[in-house]
Amino acid sequence: MRINKYVALCTGMSRRGADEIITWGRVQVNGQVPESAGYDVQPTDTVTLDGAIITPATTFTTIILNKPEGYVVSRDGQGSKSIYDLLPESLHHLKPVGRLDKASSGLLLLTNNGDLANELTHPSYKKEKVYEIELYIPLKPEDKKKIERGIELEDGISRLQLQGDDKKWTVIMSEGRNRQIRRTFAEVGYTIAKLHRTEFGNYILRGTAPGTHRLV
Repeated sequence: MRINKYVALCTGMSRRGADEIITWGRVQVNGQVPESAGYDVQPTDTVTLDGAIITPATTFTTIILNKPEGYVVSRDGQGSKSIYDLLPESLHHLKPVGRLDKASSGLLLLTNNGDLANELTHPSYKKEKVYEIELYIPLKPEDKKKIERGIELEDGISRLQLQGDDKKWTVIMSEGRNRQIRRTFAEVGYTIAKLHRTEFGNYILRGTAPGTHRLV
C-alpha cells in the first residue's frame, strides 16, 4: 500500500493532506523518512507520525452534522464556537470533509475514512454539492447568466448552476474552493445573507436537526 494511502487510512485525513505531512518529513518508516510518497508500505514496516506509531483503523465512522451558523470547522475555535463542541468526545477523532465558513450552515461530513474523504474532495471525482442561498436583493437575469457562464476569480473561473428566482436560489456545483459561492456573487455585486448546504455527493441533510448529527 502506498505510504500516502496508508497515512490517510490511519489518520482519516485526505491523501493530499497525507502527501503534505510526508513531504514535511513528519512521517517515518522504520525510523527513516521515506524517499517518496510512492513508497510501498510492507506488513513488517513500522510507520510513525511525529514519533507515534500509526496503524490503519479497523472500522470507519462517518457522520453528517447539521452545522449551525456561528460555528467554525476547526478544533481550535480561536475564540469562536467549534463544531467539536456539538459532538461527544468519542467522535472528536473524526476529520471534516471539506469546509463550511463560520457564517454558513448545513451538511458537514466528518469521517476517519481517508479513502472516502479523498473520493469526495478530489476534483477528478466531480462530486456535486447543493446549497440553498438567500440574497439581500433580487438577482438580475443578466447577472444570473454571467454566473452560469463563469466568473473570473483570483483562483480561476467559477461556474455555478442556479435554480430559483428573486432572492432565493439553489446553487449546484462540483468544485470546493474557499468561499467560492460568496466570492462569485460578490464579483457581480451581491452579498449572500444565508448559505445552507443540503447535499454533498450521495449524502443528504434531510432529517437532521440543526446542531445534531447522525451516523451514515
